[in-house]
Amino acid sequence: MNQAAASVANKARWEHFPHDADVGVRGFGATTTQAFEQAAQALTAVVTQTEIEPKIRVEVICEAPDLELLFVEWLNAIIYEMAVRNMLFGRFAVRIEGTRLAGTLWGEPVDIERHAPACEPKGATYTALKVAADNKGIWSAACIVDV
Repeated sequence: MNQAAASVANKARWEHFPHDADVGVRGFGATTTQAFEQAAQALTAVVTQTEIEPKIRVEVICEAPDLELLFVEWLNAIIYEMAVRNMLFGRFAVRIEGTRLAGTLWGEPVDIERHAPACEPKGATYTALKVAADNKGIWSAACIVDV
């Protein structure tokens, strides 16, 4: 990996931040799509610390009037798929065109013993919602998730 590629790869990460009884999720990346993907990883990490095997592929489509609302729609689409399919997802791919997002989720059915889920996310909220690039060009996407 060359130095430029390594620099971009180091920008991709996620974190949690505290918020009363709920939890904040934040993804970072060299692009908005990378930040959205990393925030999805943070969402999964709210539920389990176990590695998720990419056994099943699920496609989602989201639309919203702006990038921040699109981020909330993205996380809520993942939460919906987790609930209705009884699955956890550990790999994500995002494509954003204008106000539309096409996402791919890879995961596996929940195994209570192996995954030991800590909680079930109920929904992404508009609280602490922010999608923006900093002065170094690193994108972040964050909001509070109701758990």
